[in-house]
Amino acid sequence: MQDPIGIPACFSSGEKLSDDPAAVTRSGQSVFMSVFRTKIADQCRLITVTWCKNLMLHGLSVSVEGLEGESQYTCKVELKPWYFWRKQGSKRFIVDGKAVDIFWDLKAAKFNGETEPGSEYYVAVVCDEEVVLLLGDLKKEAYRKTGCRPALIDPILVSRKEHIFGKKKFSTRVKFHEKGRFHEISIECKNRNTTTTTSTGNIVNSLGGVEPEMEIRIDGVLVLHVKHLQWKFRGNESIHVNKTRVEVYWDVHDWLFSPGLRHALFIFKPIISPTSPPLSSPSPSTPLSSQTGSSGSLEGLNHPGGSSEFCLFLYAWKVE
Repeated sequence: MQDPIGIPACFSSGEKLSDDPAAVTRSGQSVFMSVFRTKIADQCRLITVTWCKNLMLHGLSVSVEGLEGESQYTCKVELKPWYFWRKQGSKRFIVDGKAVDIFWDLKAAKFNGETEPGSEYYVAVVCDEEVVLLLGDLKKEAYRKTGCRPALIDPILVSRKEHIFGKKKFSTRVKFHEKGRFHEISIECKNRNTTTTTSTGNIVNSLGGVEPEMEIRIDGVLVLHVKHLQWKFRGNESIHVNKTRVEVYWDVHDWLFSPGLRHALFIFKPIISPTSPPLSSPSPSTPLSSQTGSSGSLEGLNHPGGSSEFCLFLYAWKVE
């Protein structure tokens, strides 16, 4: 499965962000990438906030889209245990003639073993004396440090991309709506025993006695069960989460048919209108990743009628 999205690896000093998606696998690191749309330097632009974690360190990257998406301005922060001074600071760069400042305070950030912090931190993006994006719970401290007011336009979370590792089970947390609560998503790939006994007492084995299947649970509730996964390795289904319809797409071809470290792609797309028609199903012969454009949008999958703007892209790397 070819992944067109460049994933920045956890970086060391002086090292450039990698455009090779395989870089994420070399150190077995987890990557969480959130893409926001807001107004910066008089233009509607994308801000990408990336958290990554491996055995050695946490990394933070904040990128602001240039004019027409042709270039990016990036701030990188390493969070090695002995780099205390890097856990708080700021960086300025010029975007189309206007100053954009990135402020961060991660001195007391609580990661609790996760890739991104859950509390006691802030990351702020400032332009034209407005805080155009603010992440974390230390909001008062952020406004005091920046000396700027909140922006009149709230940023919109466009997509979230996560790279996670596991053997059979993969889990994450997500909000399908900005004002909604977090939901626990669990994906498990298992083998079902297909050995049967005939009426004459003979034992019959199918596919060597096992057949792959997949279960997806949200908040512990089974919402999708795909049997005969060797034939249904790509597809989509509609599920409901607290009365919200969510389209789920999956492509697990490489889990089943590719050797070595490989990943499956899952997409969770909330649908606002309960009467909007289902999104088109991906063709079994076409990898799902090829239908999502380089920015991660659902090109060929998105439907203008009733779809919310948010998408969760989950890259599940299966390790033996």
